[in-house]
Amino acid sequence: MTEPSPAERYAAARADRAHPQTRAFADAQRFTLDDFQIAGCHALEDGRSVLVAAPTGAGKTIVGEFAVHLAMQTPNQKAFYTTPIKALSNQKFRELQDVYGEDEVGLLTGDTNINGGARVLVMTTEVLRNMLYADSPALRGLRYVVMDEVHYLADRFRGAVWEEVIIHLPADVRLVSLSATVSNAEEFGDWLDTVRGDTEVIVSETRPVPLEQHVLVRGDLLPLFDDRAGVATAQVNQELMRIRGGQAFAANSAYFDGRRKGGGGRRPKPGFKRPGPPRRLERIDRPEVVHLLERSNLLPAIFFIFSRAGCEGAVQQVRRSGLRLTTAEERAEIRAVVASRTGALPDEDLAALGYWEWVENLERGVAAHHAGLLPAFKEVVEELFQRKLVKVVFATETLALGINMPARTVVLEKLEKFNGEARVAITSGEYTQLTGRAGRRGIDVEGHAVVQWTEGMDPQAVAALASRRTYPLNSSFRPTYNMAVNLIDQFGRARARQILESSFAQFQADRAVVGLARQVKDAEESLAGYAKAMTCEHGDFTEYSAIRRDLSDLEKLNRKDAGASRGTREQRQREIGGLRRRMQRHPCHRCPDREQHARWAERYWKLRRQTDKTRRQIENRTGTVARVFDRIIEVLTALDYVRLDGDEATLTEAGRRMRRIYGERDLLVAESLRTGIWKNLDAASLAALACCLVYEPRGNDGGADPRSLPRGAFRLALSETEDLWARLDDLEQDHRLPGSEPVATGLAAAMHMWARGALLDSVLVEADMAAGDFVRWAKQTIDLLDQLSLVAEGELARTARRALDAVRRGIVAYSSV
Repeated sequence: MTEPSPAERYAAARADRAHPQTRAFADAQRFTLDDFQIAGCHALEDGRSVLVAAPTGAGKTIVGEFAVHLAMQTPNQKAFYTTPIKALSNQKFRELQDVYGEDEVGLLTGDTNINGGARVLVMTTEVLRNMLYADSPALRGLRYVVMDEVHYLADRFRGAVWEEVIIHLPADVRLVSLSATVSNAEEFGDWLDTVRGDTEVIVSETRPVPLEQHVLVRGDLLPLFDDRAGVATAQVNQELMRIRGGQAFAANSAYFDGRRKGGGGRRPKPGFKRPGPPRRLERIDRPEVVHLLERSNLLPAIFFIFSRAGCEGAVQQVRRSGLRLTTAEERAEIRAVVASRTGALPDEDLAALGYWEWVENLERGVAAHHAGLLPAFKEVVEELFQRKLVKVVFATETLALGINMPARTVVLEKLEKFNGEARVAITSGEYTQLTGRAGRRGIDVEGHAVVQWTEGMDPQAVAALASRRTYPLNSSFRPTYNMAVNLIDQFGRARARQILESSFAQFQADRAVVGLARQVKDAEESLAGYAKAMTCEHGDFTEYSAIRRDLSDLEKLNRKDAGASRGTREQRQREIGGLRRRMQRHPCHRCPDREQHARWAERYWKLRRQTDKTRRQIENRTGTVARVFDRIIEVLTALDYVRLDGDEATLTEAGRRMRRIYGERDLLVAESLRTGIWKNLDAASLAALACCLVYEPRGNDGGADPRSLPRGAFRLALSETEDLWARLDDLEQDHRLPGSEPVATGLAAAMHMWARGALLDSVLVEADMAAGDFVRWAKQTIDLLDQLSLVAEGELARTARRALDAVRRGIVAYSSV
């Protein structure tokens, strides 16, 4: 590192004097801040909002923490720190408590409310969206909002919430947006500047810990890139290319032999020496890979395996091999951590959770980490890995979503995954997100990414994946019924449309329109040139060529559609005859230069078709979001949630109730309450029905066997709810809205059992799912029941509260904070 020049030192000293808060904050950190972190802090101290896009592990959260620091310097100011998932909220809550104390930091995650009046509140983004719509008193004094992992805005299920928050935050709130590296950060920053005011965009593509890329071939770790060329040139290691070439040659040789035995193909040239049998590149077992990494001082490591069963199977493989990665002292420490973090779990549930085997694996230094794992177990794995007590974690990609679990090494066993429909290659963005876990700042000099060799692997493709930096952030924003009634209530219909047109989705669509409009303008100039070139002194050649095109198209259709009825063919023949007579009578038909004009006309009509298509694209993109909003208003008007008076819209009593119903099924829930079809349910049956509305089956889950569903009032209410869904779906289709998925009953029987007090092991057998999945759906069921307890009336509200309490027990009630 070169010494700064006197001029650079002078500029840095001036910046320090201009930003005393940044200087004091930086001096209090355990490490020297990077340039991009200092730039972000300076922007905030200058009163601007900021977007920071940097690689995983680069330390962008420092800028968010500085925003909290600034708020705490002024009495009565507040800072909110939002995250996309509860695990991240829990982690950030503990970190900020360590800095500012328990009294000053609170946590709001839907099912957890700790110290909600604190000056620093950590929350999921949905909680903040709901606070904005409800005009919560907690918003008073709010000065800074940190949106961690803001690239979640592209998530097609939850991304719209990020845009709602960004649009609706009070104008005087400074926004700190923290994102993974995206290729269109400037575009996103331009939108933030438009809707939030002065926003500085800071992009860093530098990893704080350099990443070494390897390919594991047999038992050898070979560099992916040629050491002499470096990653910047993407020069692939020639030894890997020779290995691939050898495999390809062996395959071609086998094909050649097959052709020879069948009598086909060419004979080899004289002196040709046939190679020996191809050398098969056997993959080494996982315990051997772990042992190799241990010998090479490359632990701790995360193995990314894109299936839960694969993660659990990998742990069992290591267990069966007898491999142990921990000392006696470390095992004692592991037991102490497990005991302190899981002591609240009911004893009768531990056997159903595979607790004893899980602890034994932890003591060996290995663990799995995936969405099916009980949240309490996942938190223990995360803590033990951070403390370097667990050395190897086999994880699905959910671990890459921002949780602080850096490793020395990341291993990718395959470069493809199942996306729910088919096996697809991972993207360069996913590769970067996964390998971003490699390299612990302040501990490792470099991180290591290891890709295991597979048959047919192309090293060039792996190198392109590792070196490409093209992953744009695209909006997934779409209006919902709940959003519509809240906007109308607060702003009226006209202003609501303007707000929606300020979304990032419309911003991106409008930018695309600029490019399309330029294409149309260029095409119009070309069309004018073609029209001039086909000008005919005998008459209008554009008109004449249009007749020729119509005639040609009809003749082609008649030849292709040989199976048409006799009447249809006769009708077409009459039309063809009429067009032919019109063409022959047209004055341009007698022009001696007719065919030369016709060639220009062919170009003209081809470009005209393309231009008309582009114009339609422009029309479809202009005002897209507002058009969807108008269709939603039509549905709400038809159902009497909204009443229209000219262009003015007002909410009915049902519309005001819908303001507090959030989620994918907002309209179905609101209509079910209004029609009273759930009023005769007991607590367990209401919990089961609420579960049907939130549960999303995986794959081709066809739903529950009807015979297993709870009897009595539940079945009647379910049938009426399904009929209601069908009517609403038809109404949405009539208004050109996409509709929703049918009600899913697959978890209803298990949720009913749980709410009636059944033991965990029998409930999991009925559910046929992992404990972590059941807990996740139970918490979403609780969230809906909580909404029902607030918006329903009379006995149904009380039933919802009883149902909520019945579901929130045992492992579902467990909370680590």
